[in-house]
Amino acid sequence: MASASRDGRPGRGRKTAGSGGRGTSGAPRGSQQGSGAQQGRSRKPHRKGSSPDVESGRVRLNNAKPARHQTVNVDGDGATYVSDGVRLQKVLAAAGVASRRGAEELIAAGRVQVDGEVIRSQGLRVDPNTAIIKVDGARVIVDETKQYLALNKPRGWHSTMSDDQGRPCIGDLVAERVMAGQRLFHVGRLDAETEGLILLTNDGELAHRLMHPSFEVPKTYLATVRGEAARGLGRTLRGGIELDDGPARVDHLAMLDVHQGESLLRLTLHEGRKRIVRRMLAEVGHPVIRLVRTDIGAVTLGKQRPGSLRVLDNREIGALYKAVDL
Repeated sequence: MASASRDGRPGRGRKTAGSGGRGTSGAPRGSQQGSGAQQGRSRKPHRKGSSPDVESGRVRLNNAKPARHQTVNVDGDGATYVSDGVRLQKVLAAAGVASRRGAEELIAAGRVQVDGEVIRSQGLRVDPNTAIIKVDGARVIVDETKQYLALNKPRGWHSTMSDDQGRPCIGDLVAERVMAGQRLFHVGRLDAETEGLILLTNDGELAHRLMHPSFEVPKTYLATVRGEAARGLGRTLRGGIELDDGPARVDHLAMLDVHQGESLLRLTLHEGRKRIVRRMLAEVGHPVIRLVRTDIGAVTLGKQRPGSLRVLDNREIGALYKAVDL
């Protein structure tokens, strides 16, 4: 049976795990296991351009918590690549087996099985809800507690999980989930008068990266402003303007409508400084009347009603991870 290729798809002519040799990661740089047909196939480079250390993987501590039910029938012919699934190393990290890097080393050392097949190549995407994953022969508990939610924050609500002055806040909207034991926190903030999309999660690393300016995750807003915006406004804001805390610019601006002394603008930027959209537009003479955040990366607000929550789908979660190199 074919094993998974570097991108997780089944390879042709490759040796399966346990067929002898040092395995893909143990081979000299530039060499590959299997037939010559595999030599010409394009390979996705490993994260940060390096390969997992097989020797470290052989001695790495396995922190996996064994699942209660170890004897499970495995159907099919081994691991199945799921295009919208979760990378195996990410699943292992979420299960507490090791860090993502450590999980990659465990995979390279041949210590990880998926649906009865030993996986040595990086990048296999699986469905964590159906895949039977074992480390050192023991089935592990896959962490199913991760939450990824989209909230349409209403105008007048504060971007906090609690408010000592009794003002309405997003914590009120998820109070039942918190009381049920979920520890949620918001990704970024919106000022009280700004409405729209906020992400809620208990995935700390993803949240940290989404908020970190180095990853430049784009955010899109609809702004109703005073005054009829001139055609050169987009060029001005893309070129950058000086604010009290330094220069700021938008990545894209589109004028959608001008009516009775007001303009409707759609603008995208990747910065997240406090009230930056309002300050930029005020600086160019167009104070904001209404501001709605509609998109964070690949996640869009759509027709979600104010105050409502929805669970992100696998495609959206995967796109967020891709945007921040996870």
